[in-house]
Amino acid sequence: MIRLDDTHVRPFLDDYSSSDLPEAIQTAHATVQRGDGPGSDFLGWRTLAESPNEDLISEIETHAERLHSDADALLCLGIGGSYLGAKAVIDALTPYFPAGDNDTPDVYFAGHQTSGAYLKQLLAHLDGQSVFVNVISKSGTTLETALAFRIVRQWMEERFDDADDRIIATTSPEGGALNALREDHAYTRYVIPPDVGGRFSVLTPVGLLPIAAAGIDIRALMNGASEMHDHVNGTTPNASLQYAALRYALLHAGYDVEVLATFEPSLASIGGWWQQLFGESEGKDGKGLFPASVEYTTDLHSLGQYMQDGQRIVMETFLMAEDAGEDLTVPTSEADLDGLNYVADRPMRAVTQGAYEGTAQAHTDGGVPNCTLWLDDISPRSVGALIYFFEHAVAVSGYALGVNPFNQPGVEDYKREMYQRLGR
Repeated sequence: MIRLDDTHVRPFLDDYSSSDLPEAIQTAHATVQRGDGPGSDFLGWRTLAESPNEDLISEIETHAERLHSDADALLCLGIGGSYLGAKAVIDALTPYFPAGDNDTPDVYFAGHQTSGAYLKQLLAHLDGQSVFVNVISKSGTTLETALAFRIVRQWMEERFDDADDRIIATTSPEGGALNALREDHAYTRYVIPPDVGGRFSVLTPVGLLPIAAAGIDIRALMNGASEMHDHVNGTTPNASLQYAALRYALLHAGYDVEVLATFEPSLASIGGWWQQLFGESEGKDGKGLFPASVEYTTDLHSLGQYMQDGQRIVMETFLMAEDAGEDLTVPTSEADLDGLNYVADRPMRAVTQGAYEGTAQAHTDGGVPNCTLWLDDISPRSVGALIYFFEHAVAVSGYALGVNPFNQPGVEDYKREMYQRLGR
């Protein structure tokens, strides 16, 4: 399912063995399994994978079929975990350039920043299309999302007589602004499980509805997560725990930054979701690796210099796929004026592989420990497995560091200061 290659980490850690997990990791893993650590009332993401809700999945599939037939566009409003997971999965599993006659709606995201220009141009682009809206927020009062929804709600009501039937609210089971609005507008509602935090919510209706609307097989996605759940909870050591252990060991060896590097553009948004998952889960009490994501080979021509020769505080995790899907073969040129015949008749994937291998070795030689996570392919099953892989790893990492991996008190500080300045 997911294979961890730690070849380029071993030279940096004395007495390191991937089969001998540190006691802190073993203890943290047991805490997650027992469900009795700090924040344990937010372990519902484990239950989702262990026992997928078949009725809910069927309901979402049926709703997605309606969107396939009636919608040109689905506009999702949310911030943080309310959009990053869905965007990551959709970007990974849909074509880079969808055909104009696509049978599924185009999925757009808003409510994740406060740019009036972005929202104005997006609505102008959507004007004249059959638009449905999915607003996603537990409280319904998160400023960025609530502002966008007020504007979008008015825009929808001005254009569609059945605007209320086109709006879907994904929110808490009770209370909050969206549930209050539903009393007047009877929006379709999906419930965010109270025991699942935002950054862990991609396998709830938060992510599953937009993902299904985009034409992705959510059953295969859930099956991959379930297989990974069974694997990480039944086999010790396993790749998820080894990854957590490796990060833990490198942090204590003085490496304070982790860079997640992808070579396939479709996986780049996985980096954005991973960045939030690990940043909000570990970054507390002056602890945790700082997570950042890059896209190679593009960023090798910018951040590559720092990675090779900058401060030696960085570890690197490559996210690769054994089978990345469609490919092209480099043509032969008789004149060879561009000097590229040395790669002629090879697939572009061979060039990517060479770039990956060369980067891993060069960064190792430059003092950057790096590991590689290998997916079987880029498919719903593999992406579902990867989601659970990272969720379990970060829960274990947080407990091993001595923090609650399921809260985010620092995020509330910026909100308090912002609201004060806006006069709330």
